[in-house]
Amino acid sequence: MRRKSAYILFLAVLGLLVIGIVMLFSTSAYARDSHGDVYFFIKRQAIWIGIGLAACIFAALVNYQFWQKTWWLWFSVALAALALCYVPHIGMRINGSRRWVGYGPITFQPSELAKIATIFFLAAWFARSEKPDGNVLSGFVIPLAIIGVPAALVLGEVDLGTTALIGTTAFVVMFIAGTNPLLLGGLAIAGLGGLLVVATQISERMGRLSAFLHPQTYKDDAGLQQMQALIAWGSGGMDGLGLGNGRQKMLYLPYAHTDFIFPIVGEELGLRFSLLVVFLFVVIIVCGIMIALHARDRFGLLLGCGIISLLALQAAVNIGVTTSLLPNKGLPLPFISYGGSNLAACLFGIGILVNIYRQGILEPPPVKRATMNAKLALRI
Repeated sequence: MRRKSAYILFLAVLGLLVIGIVMLFSTSAYARDSHGDVYFFIKRQAIWIGIGLAACIFAALVNYQFWQKTWWLWFSVALAALALCYVPHIGMRINGSRRWVGYGPITFQPSELAKIATIFFLAAWFARSEKPDGNVLSGFVIPLAIIGVPAALVLGEVDLGTTALIGTTAFVVMFIAGTNPLLLGGLAIAGLGGLLVVATQISERMGRLSAFLHPQTYKDDAGLQQMQALIAWGSGGMDGLGLGNGRQKMLYLPYAHTDFIFPIVGEELGLRFSLLVVFLFVVIIVCGIMIALHARDRFGLLLGCGIISLLALQAAVNIGVTTSLLPNKGLPLPFISYGGSNLAACLFGIGILVNIYRQGILEPPPVKRATMNAKLALRI
């Protein structure tokens, strides 16, 4: 299975893309009224799939060590893009958050680039030595301070979910790199406490927390989405109502084509098909971990683990939110939800994993071969 991990990974991603297009077609029934074209979302998503696949192919062909040498460039570009969110007439404020940069019909979410750039930086920083950096300053304080810059810019956009996602991904990469677990534990507690403090100071976010704790009280207000999502799950049952026969997408469930598309999968195709979606994500995670563990160097290991952690956390949070296991947070379901920036970033990450696979499994480094031959000679 190790030698076929990239093929299985790609098939799982392709399966999710197909499911995403089919469900987006189903949830786009109201697009004629809002955008004048029933195929509005399908057309835009198809364009982004093309861009994402091109990025995936590019990343699969480029030596992943290129990102180690140029991490500073992409990190700088990400910071500049995040700064544009604060520029009037360029940064777009939607639903209380300034997450998007727009020019005419084109919109882009810079935080997607910041996620990838943060992984590039952390992997390159901790790959300077093959051994864990036991120095508190260089092995914890400095990298934490550097990733704190994009995290602070994202937090200033009032995007707590992406801030937590960047922080959690950084936590995983630093843990794998060998950072002191006690320091990471303290960081996790401080980060969680800080996010809770910030959330309590923002009325909309506090409303979401209150709706999560008391869903019946806020079912017509802050808890509307999650309550309607539960109705969708209940309506679908085991077998579903049939593709295209769902009712919650008819403006009962807000953003049914983006962050809350998973409950529509459950309503129309049933619990069994929903579990298939979860299974495909598990396949992607397992294959990604397998590829990362067989990387030819430390940078490939950390880079692969960072990318697969990012995908896994996004999927877990979205599924948790849409099943009311977590407070409402605006994170899309990778490869399925409508949204070009996230889709392109996820496919780009898959391309990097494929390149790590090509060099680590299909073309193992000569040193490993020599070491293996030496061990076999000693046994003989």
